[in-house]
Amino acid sequence: MTEPVVPKKRITLADVAARAGVSQMTASKVLRGTGSISEETRKRVKRVASDLGYVPNLFAGSLSSRSSNIVAVVLPSINDAVFGEVVAGINDVLRPEGYVTFIGESHLNPETEEKIIQTVLSLQPAGIILTGGIHRTAKADQMLKSWECPIIQIWDEEDEHYDGCIAPNHAKAGRLIAQHFIDQGIERPAYIGAELKKDICAARRFETFKQTITEAGLNLVELIDQELPRQPQTGRTLVAELMQRHADTDAIYFLNDAMATGGLSWLYEASYSVPEQVAVAGFNGTSLAHTVRTRLTTVHIERLDLGQVAARALLEAIDTRSARKMRKIFYVELSRGNTS
Repeated sequence: MTEPVVPKKRITLADVAARAGVSQMTASKVLRGTGSISEETRKRVKRVASDLGYVPNLFAGSLSSRSSNIVAVVLPSINDAVFGEVVAGINDVLRPEGYVTFIGESHLNPETEEKIIQTVLSLQPAGIILTGGIHRTAKADQMLKSWECPIIQIWDEEDEHYDGCIAPNHAKAGRLIAQHFIDQGIERPAYIGAELKKDICAARRFETFKQTITEAGLNLVELIDQELPRQPQTGRTLVAELMQRHADTDAIYFLNDAMATGGLSWLYEASYSVPEQVAVAGFNGTSLAHTVRTRLTTVHIERLDLGQVAARALLEAIDTRSARKMRKIFYVELSRGNTS
């Protein structure tokens, strides 16, 4: 005979206080590290809380203090190597200061981002680190403007509404690759991208790349798919299509390194010599440690440092919030990756 399932009971502050033989107020002060409580009592309450598996209700605490120790970090995707390192940098700085991060993934979808923002604001966060470069909804924009916690924007340097901005210069990145191609004497350049309508920063890089190429008197072939993901397989698919239509292409700039490595693999399998026949370039520097046959030309970004700088800017904004808004813009310097 199957025994009935006994519902689990959440351990409360009252349970901890009762087991430790103190009032709930005393137990609360001990677990928050406040008040003049004897060392013996502190040790006893902490031991009981640990034995019972007590987890404080951070949300309840935020209602009384108007904020919590949560920092919301809203990203396109945690699976993206770029933002994985950014989050690592953020945590390096915030965790020693007693903050925990709440990660939300927008997948470059404005409606998804709006729901994430609404959810994290309900948690009374101490601050928000928000990825720019997305077409934000009017409702999300209004919620962010009207909320009192500090907000630091990363990745997009163009917005002026928040307490700080930490970002690479995307316009400079596009020009940098274009000038590299021009200096190498290329004659038939191409661009391969995806989802540019969703990604404002990638579109900005493309526009300055195109402008620089055009000003040099060269014709640019563009192959952009708005539906395919910005992954290696898309790079393979689109470069195969490009070379079928324009077999004389001698340089390709990809939206990012992931697509570029996919394109590289197809070119090698099709017996193209890189970079002798076709020069290939990407963006964000994630390929530098992983490519084997050649070192992909790329624009390298110190992603861990970007996250650390963003977190330090947020802490400064939290500390100085009573003095009204702090405005500080950081630009992450770009450098060209090693070329073959």
